[in-house]
Amino acid sequence: MEQYHGTTILSVRRSGRVAMIGDGQATSGGGTVVKSSVRKVQRIHNNEILVGYAGATADAMALLERFENKLQENQGSLVLSAVSLAKDWRTDRYLRNLQAQLAVADADTSLLISGNGDVLEPEHDILAIGSGGEYARSAALALLQHTQLDAVEIARAGMKIAAEICIYTNSNWVEETLDSAASK
Repeated sequence: MEQYHGTTILSVRRSGRVAMIGDGQATSGGGTVVKSSVRKVQRIHNNEILVGYAGATADAMALLERFENKLQENQGSLVLSAVSLAKDWRTDRYLRNLQAQLAVADADTSLLISGNGDVLEPEHDILAIGSGGEYARSAALALLQHTQLDAVEIARAGMKIAAEICIYTNSNWVEETLDSAASK
């Protein structure tokens, strides 16, 4: 079975709101679009946490399931669950071979979780992963620094630019938002 790869996930945080958007394209190793409406961003843990994934689909699903288990074990603590998953990912022989990344966010914190054992909180309140991630992040950073657009508008504009540049990113997006308790 061929590995699927390539995607773009972008998360932007501004004024008490976090927006996460993921494109819907799944491609095969040969560069063929297999499906254009994959849902790579979703709400988990009582709709309090957003998660987006990039990489091999089966690997990402395995990590997502483990992350949800970690959230249960840690009473929903995003940071503790992310660190615990990253630790397992580095030390478990099975997990070590998984090829995926997770972008996760709750109302107050955004994190990148990778197989290298990384749990990184992004600078500038922007987190992007996948093949079009750097295009989307660059566009979002410029908009965050030079406009008053809200988080959703910035994320949409960043994704639009990524979709225009990256052949593995389409314009069929799924977007989710969360508001911090202070902004409600």
